[in-house]
Amino acid sequence: MTASTPVQPTQLPATIRAYLAAHAAGGTDAAARAFAPDAVVVDEGRTYRGTEEVREFLAAAGSRFTYTTELVGAERVDDTRWVAVNRLEGDFPGGVAELRYRFRLVGDLVAELVIAP
Repeated sequence: MTASTPVQPTQLPATIRAYLAAHAAGGTDAAARAFAPDAVVVDEGRTYRGTEEVREFLAAAGSRFTYTTELVGAERVDDTRWVAVNRLEGDFPGGVAELRYRFRLVGDLVAELVIAP
């Protein structure tokens, strides 16, 4: 596994920052624009492939609960791979979680996003 370097959240690529802001605000269309047409998203054991499935993920993710999101950390793995750490607090089981959003970019678009604790 490649070691990552901690960075300030403001140092994340613009595409990632735009996605995180749009998704936190519930902006499915704006969040979807960050993804490549053949992007892959993995969350809660499910894999979403391509534009339509990624939109499905964006529309449904977290919709069962009310929560706040705070970007609490960021890492640079290499020129195309980045990690954003979000702290969620809300009415879901456990009430607090820190999730690692592992991004792989191709050009200015997200090619892969894996979300895990």
